Amino acid sequence: MTLPEQPSHYRPSAPADNPWHWRLEDASGAEVALSGPAAEEYADMAFPSQGDAESWIGETWSALAELGVTHVTLFEVDREVYGPMSLSA
Repeated sequence: MTLPEQPSHYRPSAPADNPWHWRLEDASGAEVALSGPAAEEYADMAFPSQGDAESWIGETWSALAELGVTHVTLFEVDREVYGPMSLSA
């Protein structure tokens, strides 16, 4: 008897589950591509609600600024909600 493979513990969330995300931008408005540990911690973050996304940016804005992010824009799936918003103190 063969058993089916165990499902992966990691399941990327679908846009419907976490539709809110930030586009990280530099001073020219170009999207910032993070790499290495910074990418693992800050890139491609998605949230189930606008409030969750806003809380996250409130907690991480200074770390993002240190990585060269100067502005962020909030999206719900592909709809721009607001931005660019400056990360300068």
